[in-house]
Amino acid sequence: MSDPQITLRETGRTRNWIRLRTLVLLRWWAIAGQLVTLIVAQQVLNLSLETGLCYLTVGVSVITNVIATFIYPENKRLSEAETLLIVLFDMLQLGLLLYLTGGLHNPFSILIVGPVTVSAAALGTRSSIFLGLMAILITSILTRSYLPLRTETGDVLRMPDLFLFGNWCAIVIAILFLGVYSRRLVSEVHAMSEALQATQMALAREQKLTDLGGVVAAAAHELGTPLATIKLTSSELAEDLADHADLREDALLIRAQADRCRDILRSMGRAGKDDLHLRRAPLIAVVEEAAEPHRDRGKEIIFDSGDDPGFLGNQPTILRRPEVIHGLRNLIQNAVDFAHKKVWIECTWSEMQISVRIMDDGRGYPPSLLGRIGEPFMRHRSARNGAQRPEYEGMGLGLFIAKTLLERSGADLSFANGSESFDGQESFFERTGAVVEVTWPRERIEETGAGDRQALGVNELIGT
Repeated sequence: MSDPQITLRETGRTRNWIRLRTLVLLRWWAIAGQLVTLIVAQQVLNLSLETGLCYLTVGVSVITNVIATFIYPENKRLSEAETLLIVLFDMLQLGLLLYLTGGLHNPFSILIVGPVTVSAAALGTRSSIFLGLMAILITSILTRSYLPLRTETGDVLRMPDLFLFGNWCAIVIAILFLGVYSRRLVSEVHAMSEALQATQMALAREQKLTDLGGVVAAAAHELGTPLATIKLTSSELAEDLADHADLREDALLIRAQADRCRDILRSMGRAGKDDLHLRRAPLIAVVEEAAEPHRDRGKEIIFDSGDDPGFLGNQPTILRRPEVIHGLRNLIQNAVDFAHKKVWIECTWSEMQISVRIMDDGRGYPPSLLGRIGEPFMRHRSARNGAQRPEYEGMGLGLFIAKTLLERSGADLSFANGSESFDGQESFFERTGAVVEVTWPRERIEETGAGDRQALGVNELIGT
């Protein structure tokens, strides 16, 4: 299976590649609009234009489009540098056309914002900033340097200086606002897409491990009979060869190795048997299974399931879904990573809902980020003593995966700090770190009876 980190990094490198055909089609629309505008301005409005230079400027775009269409294949994808050059060319072509038609006195000067919006959505931050500055520079030049628009009678069409300054300010503000807005929006969409991809990979990995455990369990079950036969036969041979010491040792060795194979398959198949035969389990058993990989990491994990003697006997039986186990495992791992010494896992239930609350004695979440916890690629907590968090880059992806998987199972998650939630409660004075509470409606997670059960097959007699 590929490394999720590598996959996400590769996605980040290639996400800005767009098809040349897409830009070519957009430029044909722009060329058509420019030609229609020039014809209307000349034939309908009777404006005096530098017709030859204007059509030459548009013709350059036509030529480059034709060349791109016939030389490059339709499925060619552009790198960031190639896209930057194309968008820069379009911006300069539009700037030259505005220079020939009145500069900022031309009402179509607002179109200079278009290439900036495209760059913010398709290019990297540096390229977007460069094109934004180029657009502001072109706009500033066009306030003073341009060929004036003239009517048929020779009158110059120009707006008052105050309006011209206002037009410049409006265009600059539009460049900045739309550039930042588009960049921010596209970045969040890409981050969410990559995080969802990582979530799907994590769930697929958990499902594959579950399936693999079932295969191992089935293999252990099927090999049990031949191994038992080998053991029985070797034991009988050892008794028959009592007078031949060397042959008897070989028979005993065969029996010992058969026992060893049985023990190995039993240890490998234990988890698989659980996944194959126990599609449902008590709530606390599922939570303990989720916490199992983190028990030996130097932090004490304490399970709290109530003080009522009948509490454990009344606990609900829930479906052992891979997304529930993996989501809880990520939350527990996050608590263990940042705890000083202890992690508490508390399971509670009522007639309407089932809750799992995970607490630690670490620093907790920064109060300023509590409302954003669970978003992908967000640094949420620093490791103790300035050390880097083990096995993670501090991007919040683990919490996002856990939140997404658990919400898919019908859960609601809430995040808080124990220092604020348990203030004044003496029994919780140690639980000063992060608090994550996962709550399901009982009917969404509980095993409800025969309808959810799957047939395990008919027991077959063991042949001899």
